[in-house]
Amino acid sequence: MKFTVLYYSRTGNTRKMAEKVAEGIRRQPTAEVKVCSIEEIDEAWLNASACVILGSPTYMADLAGAVKCWLETAGHNYRLAGKLGGGFATAHFPHGGGDIGIQSILHHLLVAGLVVYSGGDSLGQPIIHLGPVALSDDLVAYEELFRIYGQRMAEKAVSLFGN
Repeated sequence: MKFTVLYYSRTGNTRKMAEKVAEGIRRQPTAEVKVCSIEEIDEAWLNASACVILGSPTYMADLAGAVKCWLETAGHNYRLAGKLGGGFATAHFPHGGGDIGIQSILHHLLVAGLVVYSGGDSLGQPIIHLGPVALSDDLVAYEELFRIYGQRMAEKAVSLFGN
């Protein structure tokens, strides 16, 4: 089963966390995952993926303008409807807009016809309601959270779409 982890990253922090999401997806034995920036998308891979997870840094307490622009324009050029979708963010501050950025990503994915998922507290610790957020001053502290998120998304994709 194919997975795509998309991201936009100006400083490299969101790219690093996208790789951690992919590591978690790879815990699913049948998963094949490609990580790519929104500027360098493998169109065939994205269209064949069962799950698309999009990450953004936060600016001005919201998702990055480049991600919003992609979601509103280029994102509609791909066959996204019916796929499992999710979002994650990086931020400089605890109240730097990570949750708002993820909500915005999820709203766009829903409009595009993706199924979004949150295990919420039903999966126990760590509780990931909307998607994970990492703070830039200590990315290492959030790595396992992002791996677990990727793993949970892969497990849900398999339960929805089979191997």
